[in-house]
Amino acid sequence: MLSVLDIFRIGIGPSSSHTVGPMRIAKRFLRRVRSKKMLADVNKIQITLQGSLAFTGKGHATPKAVILGLAGLAPETLTQSKASAVEQQAQSQHKIHLLGEHEISFNPDADIIFDYETVPDLHPNSMVCSAYSSDGRALLTRTFCSTGGGFIASRKQLESPVKDDIVSSKSKVPYPFTSAQELLQLCSETNLNIADIVLQNELSIHSGADIAPKLDKIFEVMMASIDRGLETTGTLPGELQVKRRAPKLWEKLNTLQPNEPEILFDWLNVYAMAVNEENANGGQVVTAPTNGASGIIPSVMRHYCLNKEDNLPLARQFLLTAGGIGLLYKQRASISGAEMGCQGEVGVACSMAAGGLAAIWGGTSEQIFQAAEIGMEHNLGLTCDPVGGLVQIPCIERNAIGAVKAANAARLALHEKGAMKVSLDQVIETMRQTGLDMNSKYKETSLGGLAVNVVEC
Repeated sequence: MLSVLDIFRIGIGPSSSHTVGPMRIAKRFLRRVRSKKMLADVNKIQITLQGSLAFTGKGHATPKAVILGLAGLAPETLTQSKASAVEQQAQSQHKIHLLGEHEISFNPDADIIFDYETVPDLHPNSMVCSAYSSDGRALLTRTFCSTGGGFIASRKQLESPVKDDIVSSKSKVPYPFTSAQELLQLCSETNLNIADIVLQNELSIHSGADIAPKLDKIFEVMMASIDRGLETTGTLPGELQVKRRAPKLWEKLNTLQPNEPEILFDWLNVYAMAVNEENANGGQVVTAPTNGASGIIPSVMRHYCLNKEDNLPLARQFLLTAGGIGLLYKQRASISGAEMGCQGEVGVACSMAAGGLAAIWGGTSEQIFQAAEIGMEHNLGLTCDPVGGLVQIPCIERNAIGAVKAANAARLALHEKGAMKVSLDQVIETMRQTGLDMNSKYKETSLGGLAVNVVEC
């Protein structure tokens, strides 16, 4: 089993697959070089971006992420001031300290290559890392893939055979599951709810360590990203010159205090947009399960968890339930926009948020999974077509719509008792098949859809 702490990761914007993933890949590659005792011999580093990483890498700040990873920095602890200093040195002085230990010449414009011709055979987010000695000899070359949500894998890992299309678990847990049906059966047999099952597995994965503080930290970072987004005005980086809208809507909600019944939409909208405007600005957010969809779960949690007396227990239950649902998507399909389109990002986040909300509203396990199913069913086929390769249009508004849709999905599910016609497992498989059938120009390449029909500047 993967951990829900792998699904909810603290990172930086604007993209988990194109920023966080490449940063981790660059660092992992150099750590491999160091383990072979070759770091001191490195005279040149060359990074080749392929597939979606090439087509939308510039708008997703992938070159900056590569620089930060080569410098040995981690997205969880990175500050914007440190990131700016490291990037500035590479851009202006053409130098970089590999893992903070060994300085070499490095020109990002020449040493980071955008390969638009090669079609990756394993994953559309592929990255080839090469290290050379002073005489031009290749010391080490490795291919890695950024598989969505900040997850990364080497070519060797992706080529390894698997049984029944499920990667075997390295962690032994008391309640293993690979499908929603198996998880429902465990709930029935043990009389535990979904959050309890997931918690017991987490305690096993983390050797009995109390994960409550880690869940609380995730909740804290989510709420902090909303707060910053509500307070920060201005224009987002990039040629689109998109103005931040959350602060103005937030001010209106707190001063005019409108009382129309549709006010719920405004609250969910403003929270989701606040997070995604922060993400677009390169700020700290939580992958939930990706950066491009990072506003949906925090928005729903802010409105339904934060101001309650038992807000932390509610938040933990929400995150464990939503995380368990996210694990199913990660195991059985993908959370990568480059593989699945935006149904794999906003669709999955909507599904997770709907299930988490149904849980804290007291829904049964069946109702929770039904909420998650509804949340995905009505996102099937959603394309990923970011204008200008930036995580701004349509991503920011799409998160707002996803948050509202998640609340409605939970409401619909709680009005029903017993099994409905479409199961969560069926909709996850449908999403997977739809993603495989979707034309690649609609999967985070900016070669189709809004990306070619909207003038960038």
